[in-house]
Amino acid sequence: MADTFLGILAIITGYLIGSFPSAFVITRLATGKDIRTIGTGHTGRGNVGTRNVFVNVGKIPGIIVAIIDVGKGTASVALAHWILNTVTNMDPKALFLFILGAGIAAVIGHIWPIYLRFKGGAGLATTIGVLAFLMLRDVAIAFSFAVIFIFMTKNVILSANLSVILIPFLLWWNREPWYVIIYPILLIIIMFIHYLPNIIAEYRKAGSLKNLLAGLLLRNRAKAR
Repeated sequence: MADTFLGILAIITGYLIGSFPSAFVITRLATGKDIRTIGTGHTGRGNVGTRNVFVNVGKIPGIIVAIIDVGKGTASVALAHWILNTVTNMDPKALFLFILGAGIAAVIGHIWPIYLRFKGGAGLATTIGVLAFLMLRDVAIAFSFAVIFIFMTKNVILSANLSVILIPFLLWWNREPWYVIIYPILLIIIMFIHYLPNIIAEYRKAGSLKNLLAGLLLRNRAKAR
């Protein structure tokens, strides 16, 4: 019973760590503005995340937010791993599942933070932090492809998302357990649910999927020049 309580506590702690609104805090310190009132279109108006800060506040604040958000994901699972391995005598499989739960909670916390009335960011950087701690080799391989994706799309965020999508395939190729393979898929689904309203709005504006993708690529190539 005590071990289960600590596992649940690790998940709650992961959510609270993930909820820390780094984009809000850094934007307020850098400009005095509220990030929730900044941003339009592909950055998402009011999106409390790295890309909105990077595009609409500044590169340095954006980089700082990205580092903190990745760190939130890593810290959530690392803390859960340390506490549950140190204090409990939990079955290894159950322990690992609680650690995975802490990672999911961190991403949910970033997207729907309790500190900002459940209005947060997209969760990509926090997801990367979680996965980097749990499956560093596969994340490193997946993100080696990001260089190719960036060259093709001129879009860093899109390339990072595509790299995350590769991770389940790498896990399957390496014959990892089924619950390890579906873990990044769950995180991708959570991010997709959050970003779906933006996708629908952009799709309606573009008129078709082809126009949406073409406009996205052209827009980011223009910014890269």
